[in-house]
Amino acid sequence: MVRFRGRRLDSPIQRRDGAVARLRSATATSAGGIVVQFDDGVPSLVVGARRRDRDILTWTLPKGTPNPGETREQTALREVAEETGLDVRITDVLDSIEYWFVQRGTRIHKTVHYYLMEPTGGDLSRHDHEFDQVRWVPFDQAAGLLTFETERALVAKAAEVVDPEPSRRRAEPIVRPAAGAPLGGA
Repeated sequence: MVRFRGRRLDSPIQRRDGAVARLRSATATSAGGIVVQFDDGVPSLVVGARRRDRDILTWTLPKGTPNPGETREQTALREVAEETGLDVRITDVLDSIEYWFVQRGTRIHKTVHYYLMEPTGGDLSRHDHEFDQVRWVPFDQAAGLLTFETERALVAKAAEVVDPEPSRRRAEPIVRPAAGAPLGGA
């Protein structure tokens, strides 16, 4: 009979009550945007779908991770352009979303910084491979399409500040000093 650390190999392994496997922890940061356009005074936003399983699409807002040295704004502008095919500009700062997930044995606390944006050019047909589909959806239909509650809540808050009157929209992008801090990371 072989013994390993004082226990016979043929004895059953028992977990202590309340014992939980310890996961490594990490943090991650991303940035993205809610891109808004108006058709006859009705605001729409851009959403994208990723295939998670053979028959399941996950509808989300465009976002992504920073390149080294990028600011939050630079990351958001680049990622939204890549994932949607649109050229955009930032018109306001929105709330950030935080959530936890587990990936390859690591529990990750992620923060995503969002910006309100408007298109300045481009075309949805130019979106990259990260989304299987990209489309405009009216704000009042977004809650029924977006997969994650945190994003549905953010869109609901953004709908409160979106103004269809061009004369009441800001002409210049908002720049807040604290928001320009580099995100770092690869």
